[in-house]
Amino acid sequence: MSALLRLLGWLLAVALVVAPVVAVVNGWVGSEQWPLQRMRATGTFERVDDARLREALLPYARQGFFAVDLDRAQSAVAALPWVETAKVRKRWPDVLEVTVTEHRPFARWGDDQLLSEHGRLFPVSGIEVPAGLPRLSGPDARVHDVVELYNESRDLIAGAGLQVREVALDARGSWTLELDGGTELVVGRAEAHARIARFVRLVPQLLAQPTQRLARADLRYTNGFALTWAPMPTDGDAPSQQQDQT
Repeated sequence: MSALLRLLGWLLAVALVVAPVVAVVNGWVGSEQWPLQRMRATGTFERVDDARLREALLPYARQGFFAVDLDRAQSAVAALPWVETAKVRKRWPDVLEVTVTEHRPFARWGDDQLLSEHGRLFPVSGIEVPAGLPRLSGPDARVHDVVELYNESRDLIAGAGLQVREVALDARGSWTLELDGGTELVVGRAEAHARIARFVRLVPQLLAQPTQRLARADLRYTNGFALTWAPMPTDGDAPSQQQDQT
């Protein structure tokens, strides 16, 4: 009997020790006795909204130091517009700290996404898109290829005093570019770099037309280009086009 009493006494002692620990872990008393009273944001960011950042973290800060769910808090911050990466930590005794890395936009991707300088796609919903970004499009799995051709063609075209405004890769693997001023370049699927380089060599002659604007150039020909011209716009004139091959 005495052994049974000793066993019951030992179990009761263990329960009295374990119960407070379980209560703290589950937040039963943690939020009152060890509240998180300060939130600290670190990192360099310009577009992430401070108010929305605090709003995302506040429900987790209220859980207390021992009960706060850092993974869920981190996911809540990572879901905010412009946030590329987020890391949430707690600092004794009462600080919830978040480190934010912000997306740096490189280009528009399709109609509803942006492409960051790190090659990550993120939605445009809920954000103000910066002006002047180039427009790129293609299958999401071909982001690297589209960016590569954009960079190559931008450097080639810049030597002729022009800028690449759009690069598109369709489902068949065919390339199309648009230059500032609205000129469309149909490049096709093969030898894109070589075709653009060959076209650039003729740009000075094409730009020397005083009364016509190059509307479209089809570069898919072996020994030349199919060119579509439009008159220089004037007030009240309706646009018209003519096509020739060179």
